[in-house]
Amino acid sequence: MGDSFTHLHVHTEFSMLDGASRLDELVDCAVNDSQIALGITDHGNMYGVIDFYKECTKRGIKPIIGTEAYMAYETRTERPTRRGKIDDSGGDTEAGKKLYYHLTLLAENNTGYKNLIQLASLAFLEGYYYQPRMDWELLTKYHEGLIATSGCLGGHVLQALKNGKEEEALKTAARLQDIFGKDNFFIELQDHGIPLQIETNPKLIEISKKLGAPLLATNDCHYTHREDSHAHDALLCVQTGCTIADPNRLKFEGQEHYLKSAKEMRWLFREQPTACDNTLWIAERAKVDIEFGVPVLPDFPIPEGFADDHAYLEHLTWLGAQKRWGEKLSAGVVERVA
Repeated sequence: MGDSFTHLHVHTEFSMLDGASRLDELVDCAVNDSQIALGITDHGNMYGVIDFYKECTKRGIKPIIGTEAYMAYETRTERPTRRGKIDDSGGDTEAGKKLYYHLTLLAENNTGYKNLIQLASLAFLEGYYYQPRMDWELLTKYHEGLIATSGCLGGHVLQALKNGKEEEALKTAARLQDIFGKDNFFIELQDHGIPLQIETNPKLIEISKKLGAPLLATNDCHYTHREDSHAHDALLCVQTGCTIADPNRLKFEGQEHYLKSAKEMRWLFREQPTACDNTLWIAERAKVDIEFGVPVLPDFPIPEGFADDHAYLEHLTWLGAQKRWGEKLSAGVVERVA
């Protein structure tokens, strides 16, 4: 497949809060750079997947389907008390943890795609607290067919490194590796010129060596071109009700959250070339086929003793009527049910 795809772009152009990319413009940019694949990892949801899949497929770009999940610290039932102003990575709590953490998940195949849907749905249904959160239990149950990374600065691993807890970072990465498997868990490297990334990347590389976990170079893409950063900054202000002059507002450091070329990424990670090589490995492995125009109806098994689905439905209907109006149904009720 050549060397034209040398990094995974993690982007959120459908995010209502922090995405400023237009999908057609984003795919145009990838096509013009002869890239073979793009990844979508919207924050906490999968709303943009279908449009992304169609646009990429139409233009000959391989769509890698994923999500940037929100994770609880331990369990999706926890409700920590918030302290101070919330930020994109979950703010602070009274216990010194985050309200939620980021985790990058990618579908390797159709089984993984279905599991992503399950995880995203359960995060909303069972784990919603400020954001739709999943947890370690759900990851263990629905990990098949998924590729996971250690995540960005908002992830469990990097938050531990940020707080000087290197042993905890190693244990957390090992926990993810145990869930997803040796070839399906990657240590993610990012470099947007942010001092904390520059400080922690060598520590991530050490974790990679200790676990035998492959490295992966990624780039957050919240706008298409470098020069779009100012417009993106203004968008954040509009979405959060702040002004550009507000020193405490949500903002992205630097101007590097754009769709970088393969050449730029190769140069950026020139000391860790395998991190770029491994994005090609994921692109070759990832294959999700979404079929359109074919209704997919649920299959409800019919218990023994019923000739067909009509007979079972009739049985359930009479049971429901008796539950509502009593064992002995009046003639009027019988007529209505019939």
